[in-house]
Amino acid sequence: MRAHANPTPALETRGLTIRFGGHVAVNAVSCAFRPGELTCIVGPNGAGKTTYFNLISGQLPPTAGQILLNGEDVTRMPVSAKTRRGIGRAFQLTSLFPNLPVLENVRLAVQAHQHRGLDLFSVWSSHRAIREEALACLERVALTDKRNQPVASLSHGDQRKLEVAILLALKPRIFMFDEPTAGMSVDEVPVILDLIHEIKQDTSKTVLLVEHKMDVVRSLADRIIVLHNGTLMADGDPAEVIASPIVQQAYLGTAEVVTEAAPEVAHG
Repeated sequence: MRAHANPTPALETRGLTIRFGGHVAVNAVSCAFRPGELTCIVGPNGAGKTTYFNLISGQLPPTAGQILLNGEDVTRMPVSAKTRRGIGRAFQLTSLFPNLPVLENVRLAVQAHQHRGLDLFSVWSSHRAIREEALACLERVALTDKRNQPVASLSHGDQRKLEVAILLALKPRIFMFDEPTAGMSVDEVPVILDLIHEIKQDTSKTVLLVEHKMDVVRSLADRIIVLHNGTLMADGDPAEVIASPIVQQAYLGTAEVVTEAAPEVAHG
């Protein structure tokens, strides 16, 4: 795990809990995330990983607990307010406008970040600057050649890449990726992994990554937390967490999965 010059968490959850009827989906999770750190959140299906993300980003209101952003209580803030304060999340395709061109989707995100609309009284140079910034985001996810296609015509993998471009356009301080490479072909995956690796080099950014692929976890994580039945089960150095017996039994299933050599992921 990295050493941190700034001990103040960028993001913190304290006793974060949500119940659906008698089911506790996230159970009193307390965890702090610091700038310059990439934390992988792992656990079996149904462990509460995406629900935990939904609570942090504002899609769901918690039953109990707090969410702090740079020490400020943002627990009850809506998604839009949390986004303005720097929490950015890739929304698993739900934030895309399928009938608009790819470039327009990203341009709208750039515009939203700048808190302004485009109207007849806007200066044309600002229009051009917004478009150029949107194109730069598309270039980072290798979608420039598809900028004029409607989103609905993209493959699932390209739509996931577009999600990441939109997230980049919002310029968050907290990056939240929920299985960003799901549905991508083998040759598409390195584009996103290299980009996440690049983001984590910026020590002012905090990255949270939900991921099932252990080779990805090993290659990117500074820290791993494990959720199981909504409860925080382990938190620490990746090698130690992966090797712990409780994680092998509850998440990885067998020791063979833990001890096999992980494929190397290039970072350019």
